[in-house]
Amino acid sequence: MNLYLLDAYAMIYRAYYAFIRSPRINSKGINTSAVFGFTNTLLELLTKRRPDYIAVAFDSHGPTFRHEMFEDYKANREAQPEDITIAVPYIKELLRAMNIPMIECQGFEADDIIGTLAHRHAHEMEKVFMMTPDKDYAQLVSDNILMYRLSTTGAEEWDLQRIKEYFGIDHTWQVIDLLGLWGDSSDNIPGCPGIGEKKAKELLGKYESISGIYEHIDEIKGKMKENLINFRQQVELSRQLATININATVDFDLQSAKLKAPNFADLEKLFNELEFKNVMPRVKALFNQEPAQMSLFDTPTTDVAPEETPSPETPVIFDSAQTIPHEYKCVETTDDIKALTEYLLTHDTVCFDTETTNIDPLRAELVGLSFACEVHKAFYIPMPLNRAETLQRLELLKPVLDNDNILLVGQNMKYDIMVLQNYGLFENVNAARLFDTMIAHFLLHPSQKHNMDDMAETLLNYKTIHIDSLIGKGKNQISMHLVPIEEVTEYAAEDADITLQLYLKLKECMKESKEITNLFNNIEMPLMPVLAQMERTGVRIDSDALKVFADKLKDEIKQTEENIYRLAGEKFNIASPKQVGEVLFERLKINPSAKKTRTGQFSTNEETLQKMVNDHPIVKEILNYRGLMKLLNTYAEALPQLVLPSTGHIHTSFNQTVVVTGRLSSSNPNLQNIPIREQSGKEIRKAFVASDDSHVILAADYSQVELRLMAHFSQDPHMLEAFRNDKDVHAATASLIYKVPLEDVTKEMRRNAKTANFGIIYGISTFGLSERLDIPRKEAKELIDGYFASFPGVKEYMDKAIEQTRESGYTTTLHGRRRDLPDINSRNATVRGMAERNAINAPIQGSAADIIKIAMINIDREIKRNNLKSKMILQVHDELVFDTLKEEVEQMKAIIKHEMENAVALSIPLVAEIGIGDNWLDAH
Repeated sequence: MNLYLLDAYAMIYRAYYAFIRSPRINSKGINTSAVFGFTNTLLELLTKRRPDYIAVAFDSHGPTFRHEMFEDYKANREAQPEDITIAVPYIKELLRAMNIPMIECQGFEADDIIGTLAHRHAHEMEKVFMMTPDKDYAQLVSDNILMYRLSTTGAEEWDLQRIKEYFGIDHTWQVIDLLGLWGDSSDNIPGCPGIGEKKAKELLGKYESISGIYEHIDEIKGKMKENLINFRQQVELSRQLATININATVDFDLQSAKLKAPNFADLEKLFNELEFKNVMPRVKALFNQEPAQMSLFDTPTTDVAPEETPSPETPVIFDSAQTIPHEYKCVETTDDIKALTEYLLTHDTVCFDTETTNIDPLRAELVGLSFACEVHKAFYIPMPLNRAETLQRLELLKPVLDNDNILLVGQNMKYDIMVLQNYGLFENVNAARLFDTMIAHFLLHPSQKHNMDDMAETLLNYKTIHIDSLIGKGKNQISMHLVPIEEVTEYAAEDADITLQLYLKLKECMKESKEITNLFNNIEMPLMPVLAQMERTGVRIDSDALKVFADKLKDEIKQTEENIYRLAGEKFNIASPKQVGEVLFERLKINPSAKKTRTGQFSTNEETLQKMVNDHPIVKEILNYRGLMKLLNTYAEALPQLVLPSTGHIHTSFNQTVVVTGRLSSSNPNLQNIPIREQSGKEIRKAFVASDDSHVILAADYSQVELRLMAHFSQDPHMLEAFRNDKDVHAATASLIYKVPLEDVTKEMRRNAKTANFGIIYGISTFGLSERLDIPRKEAKELIDGYFASFPGVKEYMDKAIEQTRESGYTTTLHGRRRDLPDINSRNATVRGMAERNAINAPIQGSAADIIKIAMINIDREIKRNNLKSKMILQVHDELVFDTLKEEVEQMKAIIKHEMENAVALSIPLVAEIGIGDNWLDAH
């Protein structure tokens, strides 16, 4: 038998910070990161380890016996993040529903409770596991008391041998003396001044204990001896503070901790409230509990109408199609389709949705169309396999789909429009008559999920039919054509009906914000058909050039492999992180204090290796090898496979609802991440070529748009002056910071100034700038101080941006795009600091995104107005790429430059730089 004792707050904090860069926020605005992470960790433990007994220990409220010993114990701890305070009651509710006992003991911390219970019950168990990320527990490890230590990569057993290896000690009790000497900054345990981890281990290795050190104090020399003598009382106190009490007065019945089935009804209610959609099936599978015939998801509610959003206090009980009266009809005959068309023409708002055979709109065939004009009433028109017959049915619907007097509503409409364009519809898309619920929801709630299923649950309290239930998934997936028509009708008509209901809800929400309405009507919706056209056009790839480049990469990879083997003194699998770790840390001993992951292997991720790049030449070679392999696998060999045979082009998808700042992203392939700094990465751009010999590639790039926006927002006179006079802004910055004439600025000065210019926008710290430039922290601090002294307006803007966001809880772009930052007022410095950096950067990055979108809309309008044949084909960051007819080059240059530079009016001019070439690299 085994007993697992869990350190609650250690697990909660770990879960919360795991999501700190991308927190989980539900529809009620609650940050559920800590609860979700804790739940996942708990379920993973129950699944993988199958404990016989389990209990969770919480720190007691108020001071502990350690505070009585030392008043400043944990005095430097950051305040608990407010989101954790909110999460704890939910976590306790989770544990109650799971029938897992929670243990608190007044005056003691969780580690004392766990230490006491571990020793109390060790003789009854084969093994007792202490589940925590806290290394202090190592002092308790014995033959059958082990740590189940959590890390950023999971959890692993720490036994006696692992403890001794990690700390470099002979006995686990020496961990206490180690902390007594070294101290613990997180708990404000002072230790001995001047003695860190390395010296503490050396002393204990020689003298075994603190007592042994003082018995041989005369053998120790210099300042260390002086500190040990002068701070002996502090060292002894630190040792006591670091000692886990294994005699806490804990009232605990072991039998209450025996693992048992949870209260499924309470769990389901909790998970529904938190909007954890996929957790309950895991719990039921874990306890071999088949889902009941009638679950909460199938239960109608009389308290909350489907159009109403429940209050935070209301338990969420989802309606489904089986419980709400509805009228969904299949329409197949010509006469019925004509009658449906007449019915749709009597409404000024029509919702429609397509059913297809492929998620790629250019490869998709139309299976059917669904329509809805009234809530709970929808129609589905199946399309024949014969294309000619499908075109006949679509012709009957054309008066509705091509009617400028009808507002068409859809979810992810770009896809539907592109599919219908395959059949000759939507040749000219009028964005003013379109309403995309996905885009509307993104503008209102950028941090939430925007797919229809999630929105239906959060906004309508409704659970939809999932596509997997019709066509399956993976290798067992079938075509929608093969699904019985009755099932397709229910599914497809529901999509149209629910999307209509979402439209009604979102339309009302948008009325509350003029800025959001303007963004929707003037930027995002007009952009959607522009992106659809760009996706349909695609870009030609020189597959032969990529093949040549792939062969070159393989040669470079082979040479790099040989260099690595030579430096390592042996051959090994460079693609294996495990073997790389063994070579670097065990054979070459580059970093003796390197840490292992939960699988028992050393971490060799890019961040880890970058910190060691100057420690041994093999590290740089391994990083180079990985970079070359990425170029080969992700681009050189992969891009030709993505060419659409019918066009000979690749067709990326541009996404409007992914990046919270409003920037576009791309997928299949992702063209935003093509490396361009290294020459080998530039070769990828070289393979993006003009469509034929009569065209060239034209690339237009905004020059330092984010710095120009910083100048506009901050109104700093020096920065404004540099841009107004068309100076090299990085050289001008260096001149001011280093206090030298412009002509005396060196390349290194300019490089440092450039890094500072862009780093300041993203709230770079002294430590970050130090690492980025590979300079001492003192020099980095002087550089930042010099920057703010040279550009006082920038510092004033940053302070003001933070203060305004602190008052309102959100920040906005030039065009009113909103970013909620509730953590700006957190008492926790780490959480607050991240929100403060976003308060500075979000208006700048979001405004840059809006500016290039406006330029794209206006350029597209002018291309059409002038009946030009040239086409916009790519948008990557601040750059636009065009496939340009040679005789239209000068006209296109004039249009593009004018529209990009006049997209908005700033205090300083926007500048667009234009290049032309046979390929993207030459044009860039």
